[in-house]
Amino acid sequence: MSKSTLFVQLFAGLVLIATGVHASCPIELSPASVVVKYGDPVLVNCSTPEIQFEGIGWEASQGGTGFEFVNHLPWTVERLTQWTVSPFCFFSSNSSNQCSKELELIIYTFPETITISGDPSSEMEEEKEYKFTCHIPNVAPVQNLTVRWYKGDTIIHTDTFDNPAKRPVDQTSDLKFTPTRQDNNALLRCEAYMDLSPDGPQLNISTQEYNITVVYGPDILCPTTDILEEQTLEEICMVTGNPTPHVRWLKDGEPVNPAVPLTRDNAGIYTLEAQGLSTVQKTIPVLVLYGPELTCPLTYTAVEYSPHNLTCTDKGFPKPETLWFKDGEEVVLPQKLTRSDAGQYFVTTSNLLSSVNVTVDITVLYPPSPIVELEDSEVHVGSSVWLKCSSMGNPRPKYSWNYYQAANVVETDEDGVSRLLIHNATVYNMGSYTCEAWNDIGNVTKTVRVNIKGAKLECPIRITPDTMDLQGKRTDSTVWFADTHKDWNESPVCYANFQGIGTCHKTLNFILYKTPDSVTIHHLDNSSSVVENRELQLQCDIINVAPAQNLRIHWYRGNETLKSGSVQMTRCWTDNDTNCDISMIRSSVNVSSTISITLNRNHSGADFRCEAQLDLGPGGPEPSPNTMSSPLNITVFYKPTINTTKLPKTIPVFRGYPEELVCEADGHPPPRIQWLYSSDKAPHELEGKLIVSEAGLYNCTATNDVDSTVHVVVVILKEDYLPLIAGFVAVTVVAISIVFLFIYSIYYKNTKMRRYSLKNPKLSTHHGNVAHNGWDLPLPMTKLS
Repeated sequence: MSKSTLFVQLFAGLVLIATGVHASCPIELSPASVVVKYGDPVLVNCSTPEIQFEGIGWEASQGGTGFEFVNHLPWTVERLTQWTVSPFCFFSSNSSNQCSKELELIIYTFPETITISGDPSSEMEEEKEYKFTCHIPNVAPVQNLTVRWYKGDTIIHTDTFDNPAKRPVDQTSDLKFTPTRQDNNALLRCEAYMDLSPDGPQLNISTQEYNITVVYGPDILCPTTDILEEQTLEEICMVTGNPTPHVRWLKDGEPVNPAVPLTRDNAGIYTLEAQGLSTVQKTIPVLVLYGPELTCPLTYTAVEYSPHNLTCTDKGFPKPETLWFKDGEEVVLPQKLTRSDAGQYFVTTSNLLSSVNVTVDITVLYPPSPIVELEDSEVHVGSSVWLKCSSMGNPRPKYSWNYYQAANVVETDEDGVSRLLIHNATVYNMGSYTCEAWNDIGNVTKTVRVNIKGAKLECPIRITPDTMDLQGKRTDSTVWFADTHKDWNESPVCYANFQGIGTCHKTLNFILYKTPDSVTIHHLDNSSSVVENRELQLQCDIINVAPAQNLRIHWYRGNETLKSGSVQMTRCWTDNDTNCDISMIRSSVNVSSTISITLNRNHSGADFRCEAQLDLGPGGPEPSPNTMSSPLNITVFYKPTINTTKLPKTIPVFRGYPEELVCEADGHPPPRIQWLYSSDKAPHELEGKLIVSEAGLYNCTATNDVDSTVHVVVVILKEDYLPLIAGFVAVTVVAISIVFLFIYSIYYKNTKMRRYSLKNPKLSTHHGNVAHNGWDLPLPMTKLS
């Protein structure tokens, strides 16, 4: 600022103050206030509505104008670079009155980037105070600056400044921050905001976000130490901390897996150790809760008046309470049960978690009571009589009668009562009848007598079974057992002596049989293979079987039944060959069966078996005894067969193009392939394949252990006429093309060009042109002189 300019300003100011007309100065500034960024251009117009005046002017340290006789005068600066400039416009009237009006001017600058710094380098501890500083460089005017601190999207602190300085400064804002664990991973930033409204902009800029890492803990929180069975230790306590604590559970000093569900046996004192920012240990008494469990027998049987050991076992934590109910009323079981205590009981046990119940059926056993309703009887021959035996007991008594068994006597048990009916009574029904009522606790008996008047005697011998099964036992009978080594031809007779009847007898008709010791199958020539379409003879040997006349032989190929074979005797037990007649001998013998079959290649690998079955008739065992031999595997050999589909009899070969001959043959054993050809031929042979390029006869021979097969191939050499045919086709195409072009040229001349002639031209009456011969279309042709 020059000294003269400063002097003028001071002088003008003093004059205006002295005159006291500043308040009514007829000057208008447009705009009245300006906000300009440092270094930007500025333009403000000063005008007056007065007509009589000496002039107006601008006084400013940058861009001042001095007095000029105009009614409006702009103050303009292309680049405003003075922070303290205070421009004002002054006015001088004809009456030497002067006034001025100062422009409200704000010059600002705002940084493009701001930064944030803090005490922690990476991590902060919970509840410890930290200081962060926001750096805002080269900012003015600072009194218009507001600094906002954000945690995430929430403002947590605001700074304003009352510094009136107009020049730019490096401003800072400090934040004292005490983090909590909820602040972990929060984003901290500061924002510089400058409000220059209403005449200027609203500016703001933020720092990069500062990621907060808060370390704390570890903290152990155990709301309860009671845990349900099948829950885990991880569900008891919550361990928090950053860094994430390493948690370890210990019991009796040994580590345990907290993810394993607990059982009731795992209750006890545990130590929870958490290692993180520090190491924390907590002793935890763990109680495992589980619902009641009740173990009772579903049924219980006790003997009347005897001490019982009926108990129900209950388990649970807390300890459950068990109650017994019968017919809806709570009861207590007596030490000794009577028949009145029998029935169904409802047992329930419960604790704080749940309740369970079981139904127990108690049965009280007692012996049968004395038999009633059984009395002596007398009946005429041919009449019927009932004997009734009745008793009470638990379990319900069973009844048995002791008397001479006869076919006309029927016993029936119904509703706890046993009845014996003698129908058409005979002399054999006379005697004593004893009824016994019994159960597992005891028994009672009662004997009565039945008298029969008149009867005809019969031998009451009964052999059971009457054909083969010799076992049967009665108190008044004899059991006979057969010796399978010497009783083959026995004819046993049963004798009995009955009181009042005398001695009588019966002969037993029986069959003594024996299953074979072994059943084997073999090839008659001791070979395991056969040639296709030749007869195969197999023999089945059955060792030590009886009786041979009841023996049936069945032959099988795989699961297919072939036929039943005849049986031939091979050896007798006796040395006398005259007795070796299958239809007569009953002792065990060795027999065999032979079968002849013809096989083909499809039967190779088949298993052959024979089965020996004893058909002992309706009195024999069911099912009939049978013995199966082990399988005999037969391999079928067959001669080679050459595949003529791949190797036809005649094969053409074009000159210069070799052909591959493939000789394949099927046979068992696998055949060997051999090619035979004339010695003047030179084909290439490789693994049964022959590559030929010459005409001739080529013999393929396939040979195995069964036979050999020969296949003759005739190779015919042919010329390849394909190149000649292709050349002929090309020449033909060229000739046709030339003919086509010639015809087209003639067509074009006659159709498109038509025919023009200069001989005897006809002049057009309209245009003086030569007319087209014979056509109406005129062509613009000039007449030739």
